[in-house]
Amino acid sequence: MEDLNSETTAQESEPGPKIIGLTGGIGSGKTTVAKCIENCGFPVYYSDERAKTIVNDDEALKSRIKDLLGSDSYDENELYNRKYVGQKVFNDEELLLQLNSIIHPAVRVDFEKWVSQQTKYLIFKETALLFELKLHKECYKSLLVTAEDNIRIKRVMDRDAKTYREVQSVIEKQMPEKDKIKLADYIIYNNTNIDDLREQTERIIFEIE
Repeated sequence: MEDLNSETTAQESEPGPKIIGLTGGIGSGKTTVAKCIENCGFPVYYSDERAKTIVNDDEALKSRIKDLLGSDSYDENELYNRKYVGQKVFNDEELLLQLNSIIHPAVRVDFEKWVSQQTKYLIFKETALLFELKLHKECYKSLLVTAEDNIRIKRVMDRDAKTYREVQSVIEKQMPEKDKIKLADYIIYNNTNIDDLREQTERIIFEIE
């Protein structure tokens, strides 16, 4: 893990709750860990879920997405067409970057509003792209949920009825786990069972100072 003792993050120099970045690749169990954290009494901001709401509710955002990807970005009910958008950006890194540059600032504003309403000394920001977008530099600490690739692939195949190759192709598009592990302050290995996952999560939460 990266030694951050020599660096002062934005969070360490500001008052208020300490923000812990929570991330993990597809099939890692990140959402399950988030629920464990909530069961321990700490709030979690679900960036990916909030983004799904924002792209449907923010009219200015909708207009910009349509300008970038076409009117089919939204269906006949004016709801975000995730399948269409996913197909458009999956193999086009530049287009994905442009889409992210539209969506992520809006999510940031929403997150900041959420932070202002929190009272706990620790709060968690769940996001799949914590390291890719360098958002960990804005957090007090980072927490990575990881698992062996074969376990992750089987979970997603069972959950989403996808083929082995479909899941593998998504994993190959994401930042390699070895690179995330180097950046993370805390790591949860989700290779066994839910009891072990809860135990690791609780131990790490109460280690954070």
